[in-house]
Amino acid sequence: MGIHIGGSKGAMADMNVVPLIDILLVLIIIFMVITPLTPKGLEALVPQPSPNQQQPSPEILSKTVVVQVSSGGKLKINQEEHTWETLGPRLETIFKERAEKVAFVKGDDSVLFMDVAHAIDIMRGAGIDKVGLITAKLEAGQ
Repeated sequence: MGIHIGGSKGAMADMNVVPLIDILLVLIIIFMVITPLTPKGLEALVPQPSPNQQQPSPEILSKTVVVQVSSGGKLKINQEEHTWETLGPRLETIFKERAEKVAFVKGDDSVLFMDVAHAIDIMRGAGIDKVGLITAKLEAGQ
């Protein structure tokens, strides 16, 4: 492939590929922008307040597992005191026989999210499929 400058042979018909490359680059950029990004993060279910503000039945309360993270690194599973080391094994024994592996996390206002995320990570490691978050507004029924 050489360059022909002048000459007595007449007009030359070479294909100009620069516009073709420009069009392809624009199409690549368009498809990169249009492609939806996958969300990253922890999947969580937030319990919805009941519309008539009734108290849940005792059967539902006995099945519900709530891990409470308090300030100072204190942990509770349904009002039962635990440490970070005993949280995972205790949750495994609770959910060993259950078909529905759903639990909730409740964090105090003064607790860092890092501690709540650590509790969620331990819960997921214990085999819990769905982890919901309980907030102060949901507890108040708002």
